[in-house]
Amino acid sequence: MFNLFKKNENKGPVDVKVIRDALVRFIKEELQKAEGGEGRNIKGINIFICSNPGEKHIYEAAVYVDEKDRFKQEIQKIADDYAVDLPENWELEISFGDEYPQEAIKVGSCNVAIFIRTKDHSIPKSGSGYIRILNGEAEKHEYMITSAERIINIGREKKAQVKDGFFRLNHIAFKADSSNESNKFISRQHAHIEWNNENGCFMLFADEGGIPPRNKIKIRSALNQNLIKLNSIHIGHSLVEGDQVILGESAVLEFSYISDENKDG
Repeated sequence: MFNLFKKNENKGPVDVKVIRDALVRFIKEELQKAEGGEGRNIKGINIFICSNPGEKHIYEAAVYVDEKDRFKQEIQKIADDYAVDLPENWELEISFGDEYPQEAIKVGSCNVAIFIRTKDHSIPKSGSGYIRILNGEAEKHEYMITSAERIINIGREKKAQVKDGFFRLNHIAFKADSSNESNKFISRQHAHIEWNNENGCFMLFADEGGIPPRNKIKIRSALNQNLIKLNSIHIGHSLVEGDQVILGESAVLEFSYISDENKDG
């Protein structure tokens, strides 16, 4: 789309204005697709930056990382100019990392990708499934989950005190006093599962303790055997029959629509 780095390949890194202009243009084009009232369905915009260390300060300046809400105000102005009716409480999240989430869209030749989160306004659906513990020691071998449960938390300890001082209830809880090595690398607030009504499926999300540089979450997709990493707390993975999830170093979960008890039936 924009050959920014090619044009500057002999002149060192591109400058702040070039990166900002490319990003603003790209966001404008994506927001224009939401004209006619569809902007109200936008919940937030995530910007992922994967620059090399020597250029990080350029990208930080391009998105005004030290000036709270300034880049959000620029995006809001674009939305207003093109009659994209964003909700009042839409969110902007800017993060730096080593790789882009699979669902994010790359911005030309910049080291930036974006993801636009939308709200779900479809007719309510329902479903149920099972999470089995293949490696690591949890309170149970198998957990039944349903769409009626708003959030199903996964982490170490049933009732865990987190950094803000409050307690979090982990519905799928790995034992803190276990001698199993896999449990040591599971955070108290590692991940959670939510029902996605629009797609009629369960989705796995990383929580603060489950994204780099702390612990990690990897999924081996049963659809194509691809390895998927969760690098954002806002972009989840749609679980399908047979998906295996690694928490930390070696704790493994498996998702299924069939209980272990009924597999041979």
